[in-house]
Amino acid sequence: MGAQTVRFLTPKPGGRLDVVIVKYLADLSRSQVQKLIRSGSVSVDRKVVKKTGYHLDGGEDLQVSIPEPTRTDLQPEAVPIDVVYENQDLLVINKDPGVVVHPSVGHQTGTLVQAVLAHTPDIRGIGEEGRPGVVHRLDKDTSGLILFAKHDEAHQWLQQQFQDRQVKKVYFAVTDSKPPTPSGKIDAPIGRDAKHRQKMAVVSKSRGREAVTTYHTHERFHEHSFLEVRPETGRTHQIRVHLSFIDCPIVGDRVYGRRKPTLPVERQLLHAGQLTIRLLGNEEPTTFDSPLPEDFESILNILRQR
Repeated sequence: MGAQTVRFLTPKPGGRLDVVIVKYLADLSRSQVQKLIRSGSVSVDRKVVKKTGYHLDGGEDLQVSIPEPTRTDLQPEAVPIDVVYENQDLLVINKDPGVVVHPSVGHQTGTLVQAVLAHTPDIRGIGEEGRPGVVHRLDKDTSGLILFAKHDEAHQWLQQQFQDRQVKKVYFAVTDSKPPTPSGKIDAPIGRDAKHRQKMAVVSKSRGREAVTTYHTHERFHEHSFLEVRPETGRTHQIRVHLSFIDCPIVGDRVYGRRKPTLPVERQLLHAGQLTIRLLGNEEPTTFDSPLPEDFESILNILRQR
């Protein structure tokens, strides 16, 4: 098995080695990063460093070697899931924040895929290896609606709708600051960040792919906004990148927004609240809705009372 090597320069003013790496490898927890450091998988200016608290001044050349996850047969995990809709073709699930969709480096158990396997064992073998039934994804800390296909025909049917941009998705977000206009359209290509390869960024047309997002302001507060967001394309981290691009980052998004959340949150306040698709064999689309989760509503209540 190979390994993925990530290389970047330490930004000023530096800081603890493990803390700096976590900021750029958002998919890994601090404990996972510390294990990589202790195992000799991290070098600073081409010298291996095994001290997690090693102090960086800024400007150092960091290299992190991330081993590929060991391939194992996925084991079902009988964890309760919130099934919004189910028929012989698919599942529509309301995902809780903090749940990883499928196994990856550092997340071999406790994923939504494993919970769905326990609920519907027949999805094993549908779609990509290690991601049975997965049609699309949500970030770990994004809550809301996600689809799983139960058989190959349904998987192809649903994926084709995503490719043809026939799927309509509505997200809700609480953001820092206010957008430049109450409603608007962000048309800006997205690609890999040239300096930080684990991140996405708005880039030139020659380096990125078309990305379009529309938004509408539901409520405006003194220093925050409650937005409805509709991605017209499906790029990685699209909503988070685009809102940050217009200086209106999502509250709690430590990768594309403020390093320290401006409100008492444990995750980025982004929720996939509505999904419109055509069920297999149907010409007319069907819309599914998911109410805002408790932590989201709690923050809105705090803002309304200020």
